[in-house]
Amino acid sequence: MLIIGIAGGTGSGKTTVVNKIINSLPPGEVALLPQDSYYKDSSHVPMEERSKINFDEPAAIEWPLLVEHIKALKEGKAIEMPTYSYLTCTRQTETVRVEPREVVIVEGILVLTDPVLRNMLDVKVFVDAEADERLIRVIARDCVERGRTPQMVLDRYTDVLKPMHEMYIAPSKKTADLIVPQGGSNVVAIQLLTDYIESRLRKK
Repeated sequence: MLIIGIAGGTGSGKTTVVNKIINSLPPGEVALLPQDSYYKDSSHVPMEERSKINFDEPAAIEWPLLVEHIKALKEGKAIEMPTYSYLTCTRQTETVRVEPREVVIVEGILVLTDPVLRNMLDVKVFVDAEADERLIRVIARDCVERGRTPQMVLDRYTDVLKPMHEMYIAPSKKTADLIVPQGGSNVVAIQLLTDYIESRLRKK
């Protein structure tokens, strides 16, 4: 099993990179574990307080559960991956069954910040993009998918996203084996990564 961590700032193009890798490999070859599925449950927090939770720091993630699930997949066991709602900021009762696959991709902004998880990764990737490009994508995404207004997104960017990126996410770039500049539009870097994955799989 090949375990790949793909990190990068919010709106950097991580999902695009992940999708291109998955689509280039044979169907059923990849299991995807989004970091966002492992946000700690906030259902015990009053609704008006949930909007103030900082989701861009490592403390927001239930790392032990994510590590436990990766270990289970390595042992050939299926897992029940949690699901999370951005609208209510709570973990859902539904889970997603994930079967062991030849390639496991763990994707999220903070994936390279946790030392225990980082040591489990065979390949560490950081998807990079200019701050203004990331902000434009975040505004477009959050207004459509997460019910926020442009002003809400801008306020959150100034108060949370930018300082957390500088404190946690950007420094994690130095731990990466491969940095993909220009986000999901970097065809050459994505092809090199895909070729490497395929070569590793052929050796197994």
